[in-house]
Amino acid sequence: MARTKQKPLNRNNVLRSSEIGQYMYCSMAWYLQRCGYKPDSPLLETGIKTHINLGNTIDCIDNETKQSKKFATLGFMFLIISVIVIIVEVVL
Repeated sequence: MARTKQKPLNRNNVLRSSEIGQYMYCSMAWYLQRCGYKPDSPLLETGIKTHINLGNTIDCIDNETKQSKKFATLGFMFLIISVIVIIVEVVL
């Protein structure tokens, strides 16, 4: 049986996973946005700014957590070295 050539994928017919939530919340808003209409809401700009601020906060927390782990590792290494030095001095 011969294979047939598939048609190229039309991106307009692809449903992204994020669109499922939009559709479930309001199917009419999803449809209008899909047709190219932009939402017009005074609170939309506030929501975008809030999401940006939350993203920046999360990035900052991630960076601080990584830095905290580095300092904890460094402190633990100093503790081990201190214990070794004390043991060596007691034995000698």
